[in-house]
Amino acid sequence: MAEVIAKDGSWEFDGEIIRIIPGRDRGVHKLRQLLGEVAVPLPAVAGIAYEPGRKGGVLRLRLRDGACPLLRAAGGRLPEAASPYLLRPERDRGGVAEYFAEEVRRALLLDQVPDGPVDRYLLPGPAVPLTVSGMDGNATFDGEQIRVEWKGLVEEVKKATGNRTLRLADLAAAEWIPAAGMGMGGLRFRPHGAVVFLAVDKDPHTLALWGTKRELGEAVLLAAAVTVRLPHPHPPADAAGGGSGQVTAALPAAGEEPADAVPPEFRKEPPAASAEASADPAEAAAAPASSEAAVPGDDHDAVLRRLRELGELHAAGVLTDEEFAAAKRAILQRMGGNG
Repeated sequence: MAEVIAKDGSWEFDGEIIRIIPGRDRGVHKLRQLLGEVAVPLPAVAGIAYEPGRKGGVLRLRLRDGACPLLRAAGGRLPEAASPYLLRPERDRGGVAEYFAEEVRRALLLDQVPDGPVDRYLLPGPAVPLTVSGMDGNATFDGEQIRVEWKGLVEEVKKATGNRTLRLADLAAAEWIPAAGMGMGGLRFRPHGAVVFLAVDKDPHTLALWGTKRELGEAVLLAAAVTVRLPHPHPPADAAGGGSGQVTAALPAAGEEPADAVPPEFRKEPPAASAEASADPAEAAAAPASSEAAVPGDDHDAVLRRLRELGELHAAGVLTDEEFAAAKRAILQRMGGNG
């Protein structure tokens, strides 16, 4: 058996399963703490590499596309600190990390494990029930349906739509949207046949997030728990009549919503598509995400507006002292990163 231990956790490999155990150090990301131990079967692994550094190295585990519902829900946007598939051994354990990586590579070769995509999830989703407390509401998932309840200070479109109960059969995808700049993050539940473009704070199927580490952890776990129960994005060809069409159905373009999900007075027509946009669906999907991430006005005004919103929520009793301090810190940290 091979094992490597670091401050942020430990990995064990018995020839069949890689067990990833998060560390108890205060610096370990909240998502990894909430996720707990992860057992990765060898058939889910595409590769492994150790990258030595001056102060320590990085051990990276690469999973096959479609094997992990958590990575699917995060859409490849997890910060490195939050990834359970990355370990940072200290410099004096570089040899042990190299040996660990070599043992995994040898097993992959002996078992002739391919590195291509899989047609089913090879890792289980997080245990349910799960709850996320966001900026403008709470979302709870019990394994069968999602209940979204709005808080007191919420955009009119969400207030008009009211609290929502979403069945798995109604959903095409669940995704975590990271906060960028002074913009909000979100936890979005995408229904089938979406057609309306809305920002996260106005989308009745999206919980707006401040961007704290706890929010990130809770949101990604809930999105993963939903994702593992939805149809896989790469089903067997005989089950879907072709894989590419199923991928498109599982992940509709970013920002889309069903027309009947939003009261008429709050709807807005999607921007007219140019010939170039129509020809490139990838660019069309990226555009709404970019608009959400953009900072309206200059950074100073955006910061003041966010802090005022925080103060109002705190004064109204929506945010506890601890939540208020964490959200304020997250906003100021993002401002510092932009500078």
